[in-house]
Amino acid sequence: MVGNLLLDMFAKSPLKPLEQHIRLVAKCSNQLKPFFRACIENKWDEAEAICKQISELENDADQLKREIRLGLPQSIFMPVQRSDVLELLTLQDKIANKAKDIAGRVIGRKLQIPEELSKPFIEFLNLNIDATEKAADAINELDDLLETGFKGREVDLVENMINQLDKIEDGTDSMQIKLRHSLLSMEKDIDPIDVMFLYQILEWVGELADLAERVGARLEIMLAR
Repeated sequence: MVGNLLLDMFAKSPLKPLEQHIRLVAKCSNQLKPFFRACIENKWDEAEAICKQISELENDADQLKREIRLGLPQSIFMPVQRSDVLELLTLQDKIANKAKDIAGRVIGRKLQIPEELSKPFIEFLNLNIDATEKAADAINELDDLLETGFKGREVDLVENMINQLDKIEDGTDSMQIKLRHSLLSMEKDIDPIDVMFLYQILEWVGELADLAERVGARLEIMLAR
């Protein structure tokens, strides 16, 4: 039944399932905002509830990914390759996976963001999530791109979004370097194991923008073909 529904969806709009998936992925990563606010305020019950929501959204995205793979026709008569659709799907799914990993690791240790780092960390987090949302915006233009034959103003619009993604990713890299330097100066006052995990969380949050940029890069390859 699911396979038939997906085939119908692909028949009407071959790229619509990708758009549905990226919206779910973006919703998942966006939950990290209230999650970290709760953690910083030591509201761990609230944080655990949000962590559960993130896990459920990631599971939903994973299930949809499998359904799309099973329902994707071997031959799609459109100006994109099947391998591109599958690659985009995999990259999108990694964003949700990373959001789940981040929340799970923080909850597992009740890892506290140092007060001195909380404001710049939230700014860093927000910028990374902006990248995932920008990637979702670009993917959501796929239908219009298909209608125009991957030509015209719609292509310019998407390419502008991709350029913005590149700039955001560069910005998150700079912010991560500053955060790491700040954390280095605090190491002697923090539990060494917590320090190790804080560095890991900084790295993982930074990977959200990196993955979003890779989604944009894959879309750019599709446009160039």
